[in-house]
Amino acid sequence: MSLKRIYTITGMIVAALLLILVLITSWYTVDESEQALVLTFGEAGEPIVEPGLHFKMPWPMQSVEVLSKETFSLQFGYEEKDGNIKEVPKETKMITGDEYIVLADLVVQWKITDPESYLYNADDPKEILYDATSASLRSIIGSSLIDDALTSGKAEIEANVRDLLTDLIDEYDIGISILAVKLQDVELPNEEVRSAFTAVTDARETMNTKINEAKKYRNQRTNEAQGEKDAIMSRAKGDKIARVEQARGDVAVFDKLYAEYKNNPDITRKRLVLETLENVLPDAEVYIMKDNGDTLKYFPIRQLENQTPVKQEGSEE
Repeated sequence: MSLKRIYTITGMIVAALLLILVLITSWYTVDESEQALVLTFGEAGEPIVEPGLHFKMPWPMQSVEVLSKETFSLQFGYEEKDGNIKEVPKETKMITGDEYIVLADLVVQWKITDPESYLYNADDPKEILYDATSASLRSIIGSSLIDDALTSGKAEIEANVRDLLTDLIDEYDIGISILAVKLQDVELPNEEVRSAFTAVTDARETMNTKINEAKKYRNQRTNEAQGEKDAIMSRAKGDKIARVEQARGDVAVFDKLYAEYKNNPDITRKRLVLETLENVLPDAEVYIMKDNGDTLKYFPIRQLENQTPVKQEGSEE
């Protein structure tokens, strides 16, 4: 075989290989759960999120990076493999704001929302996310009380961790969005500490119960005293009004007497004396004496008034 023929065959093989390479590297597929980033001579274009078969220029002019657009879960403080959970207490041990040691682990749900930043703004975005999660959780737990961390304050701690973690990830600009943060468990490190904390909690609950009972008794006594005060004030106001009205009536009577006195001083004076004697001595018999001490004859009208009339015999009824 001649050298020329060998060159021809070799050229045809190389051309066929190049054609195959072009065909292979010019087409790519994007699944519904994926997103693609086309790089033209190393420069990223707009993300491709539409599923299906797509065409690009052959390598090395263009290349494709395919990333998932599903939701990922970051497990902090434990590892779950094949249904088995392995605790990592070294990572979860932290100190609360009132200087208690607790073990806290959580799950962070996140997804890739900016493929270019995810690929090129950090060597290991997952490691950055893990470190930011640790820093956020420790910061929030460190400013929270032990009672809040173990009981009713978990929801607020989750919200604060999510907000702080979101701010950190946005600042790092690694193409990740935080969807949710869920505290899996917050507990004390060992049985001895748990027992001591339970005793303290029981004592605190007893104290709060006694305080509430004392407040209830105080409120009850305060309401009773307020009621008595209102009753006394109401009676006092009633007495005031009655006395004022009585005084006004007395003034009116005095004004009338004074008017009569101005018209007939002697008669009015005697009348007042007699009325006063009747008021002071309601059951006494009054005798009018002369100036020389002799008793005046009078007609005993009162005795006659008090006598019961005698029925005459033969009188008509």
